[in-house]
Amino acid sequence: MNRSRRTTFSEVMEGTVRLKGERDEPVRPMRMELDADLPGVLLPWRTLEGSVSGRVTVPGWADDRAATGRLHVAPVTARRIRYTLGFTALDGRRLHLDGWKSLTPRRPLHSLTFLPVTVTDEDGTVVGEARLRFDLRRDLARFLASFRFPGTARVPAPSGPPALMRSRWRRQPGRLEVWYTTLTDPATGTGIWLHHELVASGEGKARAHGWAAVFPPGEAPVFGRFGPYGWDDGDGPGFTAGPVEHVPGRLTGKAGDLSWELSETGTGEPLYTFPRWAWEREVLPAAQIVPMPAATYDGVVRFGDRELEVRGGRGGSARIYGHGNAERWAWLHADLGGGDVCEVVAAVSTRPLMNRLPALPFVRLRVDGEDWPAGDPLLAAFRLRCEPMLPTWTVHGRVGDRRVHIQVTQRPEETVAVDYADPDGRPAVCHNTERADVVITLSRRTAARGWSVEREWRLDGTGHAEVGLRPHGEAARRGDA
Repeated sequence: MNRSRRTTFSEVMEGTVRLKGERDEPVRPMRMELDADLPGVLLPWRTLEGSVSGRVTVPGWADDRAATGRLHVAPVTARRIRYTLGFTALDGRRLHLDGWKSLTPRRPLHSLTFLPVTVTDEDGTVVGEARLRFDLRRDLARFLASFRFPGTARVPAPSGPPALMRSRWRRQPGRLEVWYTTLTDPATGTGIWLHHELVASGEGKARAHGWAAVFPPGEAPVFGRFGPYGWDDGDGPGFTAGPVEHVPGRLTGKAGDLSWELSETGTGEPLYTFPRWAWEREVLPAAQIVPMPAATYDGVVRFGDRELEVRGGRGGSARIYGHGNAERWAWLHADLGGGDVCEVVAAVSTRPLMNRLPALPFVRLRVDGEDWPAGDPLLAAFRLRCEPMLPTWTVHGRVGDRRVHIQVTQRPEETVAVDYADPDGRPAVCHNTERADVVITLSRRTAARGWSVEREWRLDGTGHAEVGLRPHGEAARRGDA
């Protein structure tokens, strides 16, 4: 059984409240004693929303031991910790408390401990304004000691492609979820890209949209967008929005002048490009997985006045879930034949300080049913190097007794630039081609012969690749500066 972690803690805040109609009277003391329960491990860069309950006391006016509400914690993504609470006054009126800590690096302790509050009645009329504080000297030790991270029994961890295609979004604000499929038609060499997104804003409102592109050999790509559409919060089998579907075994939809009706079949285990724990526990800013790494596609793709009949197309379907796009990134999916594949995700985090580090390359090379590097992909990533740039980027490094060199070339005339946006609206540009040239060399070191080439693969126009950049950094990464 997979067990997700929760965060529970207790917090006390005290201060004063000035009630409406009591301007000439002294302010009243106010105290909140709250127990919080958040669905996840509370980390500085994470955004969590959970329940709070406890006691609200204002002598002579309110003493409710059954107050309940919500706590929204977003210290990095929104620089805010918000409390909303319902409680009952002594005269029976139902009241609503709303307050938030606005976090700032200039006054970190003050902003973490000071909570301005507005109290309203059921009609929204303001009945009081309060200023509450968390007393570090008196309550810090008790506050820290109250933290617990209990496990909650859940259904078994999804392990097969159908389960891994289900949406992971649970109404958290500031989330990006992606379903994407890339394939090559073997008869014509045409590449196809189908990209589906669910974007949840900072207010928790979700929209579903995406795009499709066709890459005929030697021609400019044909591109179209779909959406935005509303999103059904139900536990569906995959992505369904408007006329577009990506569910196990079937992809259908329309985007601009493009439309598609494809079946998807495949065998083999899902490919965990990121560590499996990162996907299941959501402890990293984002993670990627490939539920269908070596899939076969059949059907029809229409673009403009042309119709492409796909028979035995080769490619895969992947997922991304997290807080948004990376600062910059490079991606590769290479079908090496016979069920062998290579998947690369090299990314620079948007987190402060981390965004100054080189890209961290996650590499998964599946050959004859075995995945390399063995063990945790994150540990292996620290031994590899990559710089996302155009038109050619590379991954190289040594892990154990093997070293790898991957070279990816994205021809400009067969690459499409697509505008992205994070849940907070920050822009990015992705340069994608399903007609990349790829050379993968895997070498092995032995005591007798030193380094020698163990395997080498060359793909001429059948690699699926992209480089993502922020607009302010595009010129330098394209070699224009």
